[in-house]
Amino acid sequence: MARVLALGEAVAELVHDGDTVALEGFTHLIPVEAGHEIIRQGRRELTLVRMTPDIVYDQLIGAGCASRLIFSWGGNPGVGSLHRFRDAVQHAWPVPLEIEEHSHAGMANRYVAGASGLPFAVLRGYTGTDLPGQTATIKPITCPFTGEQLTAVPALNPDVAIVHAQRADRAGNVQMWGLVGVQKEAVLSAKRSLVTVEEVVDELEPRPGAIVLPTWAVTAVAEVPGGAKPSYAAGYYERDNAAYQAWDPIGREREEFTRWLNDLTGVKA
Repeated sequence: MARVLALGEAVAELVHDGDTVALEGFTHLIPVEAGHEIIRQGRRELTLVRMTPDIVYDQLIGAGCASRLIFSWGGNPGVGSLHRFRDAVQHAWPVPLEIEEHSHAGMANRYVAGASGLPFAVLRGYTGTDLPGQTATIKPITCPFTGEQLTAVPALNPDVAIVHAQRADRAGNVQMWGLVGVQKEAVLSAKRSLVTVEEVVDELEPRPGAIVLPTWAVTAVAEVPGGAKPSYAAGYYERDNAAYQAWDPIGREREEFTRWLNDLTGVKA
């Protein structure tokens, strides 16, 4: 059953050096504050997994938390490059970063396979791309019924999945609504899970289209109001597009980024 913990306590218990960690959220409900807490606690040698690494992964990479990234598209939405990501790949700053690139469909199906207890997923994607020649975890497979040439990708089973949601009750049941991406699949595929929420309530009220993650599927819940900003949480606050734009000059140069990092972690220059 899920326990309700403070964010710092939950990250300290669930996220360890060398872990494979997925912080998921597709534009909406991105667990940004949890990512910042990982940085504050100085985790290292993480394999980061995410369908669309955006600025929170740029920050984790720039802080030296990651040694590997498994992803399908990386960028600052509406602005362009993730400069700390680029610097790590091209110049190994602050540490070298190994990458494993997939398509969106490939990543989503990998989570589904992991959540389903299957060793791999099969799809028709990747045809006409050069990704199979660049990524060792994309393999051809022949359908035993039709003879059709398909593509297999291995299941994703992170050590810990972290997602953000709108609400949880005091028993640890989690409720989210709006654009939910692969959050459910990420949690169900992982060995451990942390859900940050806008609020903990006495009872979850039914909402059209809402998803409820039952307490038995979640390791820990942390109440973190505003925990998705500058992403958005439907019913609570809108996306802060200006913050995404403001990140570009911060992330572009090592000196500016280092000042931002020192402010986040409380280190005096």
